[in-house]
Amino acid sequence: MTTTSTPSRAGRRAWTALCVLMLPLLLVSMDVSVLYFAIPQISADLEPTGTQQLWIFDVYGFVLAGLLMTMGALGDRIGRRRLLLIGAAAFGAASLLAAYAHTAETLIAARAILGIGGATLMPSTMALVRTMFTDPGQRAKAIGLWSGVMTAGIALGSVMSGVLVEHFWWGSVFLVNLPAMALLLLLGPLLLPESRNPAPGRFDWLSVPLSMAAVLPVVYGLKELPSEGWNVRYVVSVTVGLLFAALFVHRQRTVASPMISPALFRGHGFTPALVLNTVAAFGMMGSAYFTTQYLQSVLGKSALEAALWSLLPSVLIGAAAPVAAQLVQRGVERAYVVTGGFLIAAAGYALLALSGTDSLWLVLAACGVLAAGIVVVMSLVTDLALSSAPVEKAGSASSLMETGTEFGGALSMALLGSIGTAVYHHEMPSTAPDAAQETLGGALAVAAELPGRAGDNLATAARESFTTGMQAAALTGALLLTAAAALAARGLRGIRVRKQEEPEQVEAAA
Repeated sequence: MTTTSTPSRAGRRAWTALCVLMLPLLLVSMDVSVLYFAIPQISADLEPTGTQQLWIFDVYGFVLAGLLMTMGALGDRIGRRRLLLIGAAAFGAASLLAAYAHTAETLIAARAILGIGGATLMPSTMALVRTMFTDPGQRAKAIGLWSGVMTAGIALGSVMSGVLVEHFWWGSVFLVNLPAMALLLLLGPLLLPESRNPAPGRFDWLSVPLSMAAVLPVVYGLKELPSEGWNVRYVVSVTVGLLFAALFVHRQRTVASPMISPALFRGHGFTPALVLNTVAAFGMMGSAYFTTQYLQSVLGKSALEAALWSLLPSVLIGAAAPVAAQLVQRGVERAYVVTGGFLIAAAGYALLALSGTDSLWLVLAACGVLAAGIVVVMSLVTDLALSSAPVEKAGSASSLMETGTEFGGALSMALLGSIGTAVYHHEMPSTAPDAAQETLGGALAVAAELPGRAGDNLATAARESFTTGMQAAALTGALLLTAAAALAARGLRGIRVRKQEEPEQVEAAA
C-alpha cells in the first residue's frame, strides 16, 4: 500500500488502464440507444404489451439515473475498482439474461439489472481516472477522452444494433457486451489501482431510497412531457420528486455521515462546474430529440441510414476535447475556453434554426458544431469538478456529475420538446385529422392512407410544421446556451485546478 501526496506523471500502465476503462463506459452509453432497431424483432418474438414495450425501453435509463449517487458513494467506501468489477460481472450476467429472454417480463428484469450495473460502472470509471492521473495536464487529456467516448457511444449504439439485427437475431445486441466485460474482469485487477476513502464513516442507508425518490419521478415526468404535454400526472410526478429532493438535501446537511457530503459543494469550482455540466447535457440531448426525427420522417431516411448519417458529426467530437485541454495547458483561462465552447454550441443551434425540409448537410453540420462545443464544455467542467473535490470523495463527485447529466437531458426533452410540439400543433392545418395534429409520425401514417394529392399535401404540411417547430426549439437552445456562456465567463473566472493532490489511500494493482 502506497500513499501519494504530490502529482506524478502517469506512465504507459495508466494509459493502458484508461483504455480498459473505456470499454464499460462505451457499452453503458451504447445501451441507451442499442434497442432502436431491435424492438421490432423483440415485439414479434416476445409480444409485449404497449406498457411492457415502454418499460423495455425506459427501465434501463430510470434505474441508472436513480442509483448513480448511491453507487458513487458506495464506491468511495468499498473501493472503486471493486465496485467496477462487481458492476462488470452484473452487467455481463444481465446481458446474457437479456439476450436469451423468452418473456417480456424477463427482458424488463434484465434491463433493470443492466441499469444497476451501469450505475456502478459510470462513476467508478470517472473516479478511477481522477485517482490514476494526478498530473493536471494528463488528467485533462484523460477526461477529454472519457467525455468523447461517452458521447460517441450513444450514436454508435444505434448503428451497431442496426448492423447486428440485420445479420443476427435481436439478442446479439446484448451479447456484444460479454467480450468487453470479460476483458475488463481479466485486466482490471492487473492494471487498475484500488482506491477508497480511508475514513468513510457509516453508510447512510436511508439516503438511498430518498435519492431514488428524488431522481426517478423528476426524470420520468420530464421525459414524458414532450409526448403528452403538460399532463397533470407528469407535473405531479416532477413535483413529488422535487419534494423528495428537498428531503434528501436536508438529510445530507443534518446527518452525521451523509451519503453525499455537503463539503463537496464548498470546493472551489465544484458547484459552477456541476451547473454548467447540466446545462451542457441540456444542449446535447435537445438537438438529438429533433434531428433523429428529422432524418427519418422529414428526409425519409431509413432507420439504419439515419443512424449512419448521424455518425458523421462525431468527426468533430474527436478533436474538440484534446484541443480544449491543450488550450488550457498553454495558459488560456478555463473560463474563456468553456465560454467559447458554449458559444460554439449556440452557433450549432443557430445553424439548425436555418434548416429547411431538405437540409441534410446543414443539419449534419449543425449537429457537428453543437456536439464539438458541448464536448469542450463537458470535458473541462468535469476536470474542474473532479479536481476541486477531495480525492476521497471522487466517486460521489463523479456520480453527481452523471446525475446532473441525466437531469439536463430530461429537462431538455421537456422544454425544447414541448416548444417544438406546441409550434407543430399551431402550424398544422385545423382541418387535419386529430392523429395528424398530434405528431409528425401520426401525420405521415394518416397521409399514407389518403388518396393522391390529399395525402401528399398532408405529409408536406406535417414536415414543414415539424421543421418550423425544430427551428423554434433551436432558437431557444441558442439563446439558452448563449446565456450559459455568459454564466461561465462570470462563474469560472479566476478558478484554476489545484496543483497538489491530497493524500488518499491507494492500493497498487495486484
